[in-house]
Amino acid sequence: MPTAIIADDERLMRDQLRMRLEQVWPELEIVGEAKNGEEAVELVGQCRPDLTFLDIRMPGKTGMEAAREIGERSQIVFVTAYDQYAVEAFERGAVDYVLKPSEPERLKVTVERLKARLEANNGKPGATVNDSVTAMLSQLAEKIAAPKPKHLQWIQASIGQDLRMIPVEEILFFRSDEKYTCVQTEKFEALIRKPVRDLAEELDPSLFWQIHRATLVNVNAIEGVTRDIRGRHLVLIKGRPEKLEVSRSFLHLFKQM
Repeated sequence: MPTAIIADDERLMRDQLRMRLEQVWPELEIVGEAKNGEEAVELVGQCRPDLTFLDIRMPGKTGMEAAREIGERSQIVFVTAYDQYAVEAFERGAVDYVLKPSEPERLKVTVERLKARLEANNGKPGATVNDSVTAMLSQLAEKIAAPKPKHLQWIQASIGQDLRMIPVEEILFFRSDEKYTCVQTEKFEALIRKPVRDLAEELDPSLFWQIHRATLVNVNAIEGVTRDIRGRHLVLIKGRPEKLEVSRSFLHLFKQM
């Protein structure tokens, strides 16, 4: 069985890539995960994986720096969210890439290339990252050198038996009960176990307003605010029948509306 490790500083991205790989390449065994380049290099030395999936940009040692140290010990697969910059660099070099968030159809193409390379090399990792690819990746790093956002960009949620990576800008609102938090988008509803109080600390406060101890709403999804016969303030959501109650302590958010 071929083996691999995954290195990405975002746990949700590691989880999603692992899940997608299990779907399109069930024979591949993930033998370890790393949060940064240093851990990736150590894991390659310990586990000797056939493949190493490396996020290009990680704190401390980057994916590119780790790739140079890994050398020929493992076939490098770079992981990046920057499609418009990355494709040319990867297509020209003896390395493969995965765009994140990883989608099954795109990942299948990478998996077929990786299988062919491993077969051509009799199961051995193959050539290291060459100088031309390193130069192009360095240029890529300069273009994406802006600091990573501190706020959550994706929510990993359950829909039936499936896991879905949901961009936060597509979420209309979060609403919690005793056990779960409902994640509502225009097209579907999903469930997570993280409470609203934790989400409120991790989401961009300019995009999501907490209007109740159990409710967060996407500012861009607000159609308006009304009052019922009991005098309660209710937020109307664009295209949705729900009316979300606003607690008194959060009414100040709507003074400018």
